[in-house]
Amino acid sequence: MFSDERKEGSPRFGKLHFPVGLWINSPKKHFAKLGRRWPSVGSVKSTSSDTASRGSEPVEMRPITKNKASRHKRLSTLFQRGGAGGPTSGGGGRWGSEKKLADLIDPLPEDRVEPPSQGEIPGVLKIYGGDISTGANYKSVLATARSTARQLVREALERYGVAQGNAEEAYVLCDVVGSVHATNGAWQAQYLRAVGDAERPLVLQDVWKPKTGCTRRFEIRRRCDVERMADGEDEDGSGVNCQARRQQSRRSRAASGGHVAPKERADNLSLRRSISEMNLSTKRRRDRKGVLSMAAGEPTEGGPSEDSLVKAAETAEGTSAPPASEEEAMEGANLEQLTQCLIQPPTEHPYFLQLLGYNEKQEFVIHVMTRRRHIFGRPERRQSPDQSSYVDTFLNAPDILPRHCCVVSSVPPADPSQPRGSAMVRPFRGASITHNGAPLHRQMELAPGDLLGMGQHFLFMYKDPRAPTGPPAWLPKAWVSPGLVGALACQACGRSLQERQEAFRAYLKSREPQLRYRPQEQEALLAEIVRLQEAPGCKLSPAFLFGLCLEHAARELEPGHLPRLIARITQLVKEAVWEKIKEIGDRQSEYQQDKGESGNLSVEEVAADLRPLMLWMANSMELLNLVQKRVLDIEKDLDLEGASHNALLSSDLETCDEAMAALDEVIMSTFQQSVYYLTKTLYSALPALLESNPFTTTADLSHVPELSSMPEGIHGTLAIYQATLELTRDCDLHPDLVSQTFGYLFFFSNASLFNTLMERGGSQSLFLWAKAVQIQTNLDLVLDWLQGVGLGDIATEFFRKLITTTNLLCVPKSSLLQASWSRLRSDYPALTPAQLHHVLRNYQLGPGRMPPEGWNPPENERDEIAHSDIFESFTDHPPLILPCDGFRLRLSEPVSDDTLHRQLVRLRRFLWELERESLPANQRAVYGLDPSQ
Repeated sequence: MFSDERKEGSPRFGKLHFPVGLWINSPKKHFAKLGRRWPSVGSVKSTSSDTASRGSEPVEMRPITKNKASRHKRLSTLFQRGGAGGPTSGGGGRWGSEKKLADLIDPLPEDRVEPPSQGEIPGVLKIYGGDISTGANYKSVLATARSTARQLVREALERYGVAQGNAEEAYVLCDVVGSVHATNGAWQAQYLRAVGDAERPLVLQDVWKPKTGCTRRFEIRRRCDVERMADGEDEDGSGVNCQARRQQSRRSRAASGGHVAPKERADNLSLRRSISEMNLSTKRRRDRKGVLSMAAGEPTEGGPSEDSLVKAAETAEGTSAPPASEEEAMEGANLEQLTQCLIQPPTEHPYFLQLLGYNEKQEFVIHVMTRRRHIFGRPERRQSPDQSSYVDTFLNAPDILPRHCCVVSSVPPADPSQPRGSAMVRPFRGASITHNGAPLHRQMELAPGDLLGMGQHFLFMYKDPRAPTGPPAWLPKAWVSPGLVGALACQACGRSLQERQEAFRAYLKSREPQLRYRPQEQEALLAEIVRLQEAPGCKLSPAFLFGLCLEHAARELEPGHLPRLIARITQLVKEAVWEKIKEIGDRQSEYQQDKGESGNLSVEEVAADLRPLMLWMANSMELLNLVQKRVLDIEKDLDLEGASHNALLSSDLETCDEAMAALDEVIMSTFQQSVYYLTKTLYSALPALLESNPFTTTADLSHVPELSSMPEGIHGTLAIYQATLELTRDCDLHPDLVSQTFGYLFFFSNASLFNTLMERGGSQSLFLWAKAVQIQTNLDLVLDWLQGVGLGDIATEFFRKLITTTNLLCVPKSSLLQASWSRLRSDYPALTPAQLHHVLRNYQLGPGRMPPEGWNPPENERDEIAHSDIFESFTDHPPLILPCDGFRLRLSEPVSDDTLHRQLVRLRRFLWELERESLPANQRAVYGLDPSQ
């Protein structure tokens, strides 16, 4: 649902679009110095190299000159808030968020520009790239002692022809130490270390030499492969494992510490450095006591002067002395901690301000959303290689899940003048999340200023500098419970008695599709909804009210409650349907005993008995559609959350699948019982259609649509069709189920009439032209009436075989005698060869006349015809197909049906009475709410 986006504009993904030669030789571009953590390489020379060829001159690092003006500028910008846009000093250290050192690139002041030294003389470095190009040995790139690993990776990728936008992040330079096999000359790596992006490979190979018998070479490998190798290492923190974890930590801290544009990064660089990383001595810290007092809010006399800052900078270059006393050491530590806190929040990206944590000494205060989709989770020892398990901010606490929470920022509007939309937050299944103090179970809007709690330890405030500011939503408000007391009658909200009464009356009479209840009242509520089915004029009320219960559970109750509610509703519906089926069976037996064996039930009695079943069939179909929508939401959660919580979601889906299968069974059973009793009634009425003569009655055939004007022979059959149509309409049965109900009735009518015709045709003179005309007239009257009520297409499809047979019998005798077998087979394809042969063999041509030879089938078909059945099978009925659209209930729209609204109001009053009864006797009158009002 959420698409991952690359961090456009991020300094980790930005490319420096400078020609390689121009970058190396420009005297005004230098990298930030490494500081005291790295060995001094001011005068280190290299006389030999395994992988680099740089000429006969040695490589030498130029010592940095001591210049007061530059040090003055560096210290003066340290406590500068929000510079005016000029570049800050590039004089060492890393960000407080531990951004990569290679991104801190600043020009030096003009007075420090010197001619190129021996360390800037370019050499040639061999970089092996077997992971990029199979079979390629190495590529040579120009490098100096000032070239960093990130630069060399960029140049090597250009040489190898890799042009992806994020290629620099996908590959890493590796320092590989190994030896050449004595027999086959193959290279065998013994040790591999991922080189940091800010490290300088030429200096690295000059300072650290391989042991005797080993050589070094540099390889470019995929970063993910190196990290995967690190996961397989031991937990001793050595080798590739240590380096890969260090790089992974840098990326995680970069996302947590802040993501800013390159220009803004330069402006805020001095505010993100820590004192310890600038190598300030204790004496320098003592000289900065005035700065500490000023930053802490204590006024000092005169404040810190620029001279004292310059003096502190000069002292920092010398040898540091131990603190004179414990008090001075404490002051230095406080200054360092204070400087680390001087961090400006980002102005172009949303972020989370951490208010509470699990181990606050090792956690960041600001966590910036560098992607549109930001995921919180617990770090795992073995991470999945796919992107679905990516975590942006790691939270180390025992109650944090590997994937705990997901926040998706809003999409910028097309019109800049329009306000931005709200961000969305959703917990992963099983995660403990609070939103403004309330438990969060599903996706919800996240506004700036909202409080987001994760587990029992972490608390964050969401901030979005791009969105308009407003009052935070977590300010004290009236507590809302699922019941009516908390929603409408809570005295703590400050509303008067009259206001609470008006709110209650408005809720009772509201046409909004809303039904609030507490979990302890659920069973009584569901039983009451089932009883509503017996009320007159109810129709689809049970499905609608059950749907409101599902909506309330999905919105207000915990996620695991919804599958249990679906299962319980299905069980109640199934029990009610089985009870009705049993009652109808008992009643039919009583009718049979009262009327005798030959007595037949009237269509009115059958319709009255089938009405409850039809109502439950209509409600079950609508309810199944509402349940399927909720199951689709659960399946979307499963797709989003992945396999980390598959067991909980899978159990919920299994419960819902069983409930939907039970609803399918209810629909199938009600359908079967309905058509069973209808076809049982039809069976006794259909023979009159073949036996009656429509031309001898007093029927007025000019008024075909009117049932009263129909001939007596077809009146009983049409009366059953009409009663069934009125019953389906009265029960609001789905149109697709109505069509399939009549499809089954027409299938039965066609099969029953055709089998009777084939069985009695020869003995009762039905295969006669004059009789066939009467049968065809009766059948045409039935089809014309069905066409008038909108069922003509369905009837024509299922009566095709009977229509074909009557058309054959109505052919004039003279024409029929001239027809051959092959012609009759092609003119009447609906009849099988056995059925056609049976009709022709029993056709009554007259006394003593035999069928012509042309009617006889070919020799090769006679054996098959002799062993074929001429009757239609009742088991070949059309299958019941449940509809997918065209449902009547809309839970998102106000209730427009008056009957449905009255039932909703009745249930609201019923729930209020249950809630009042649960209150203590001395508090029932306190709320001042009278449901009769």
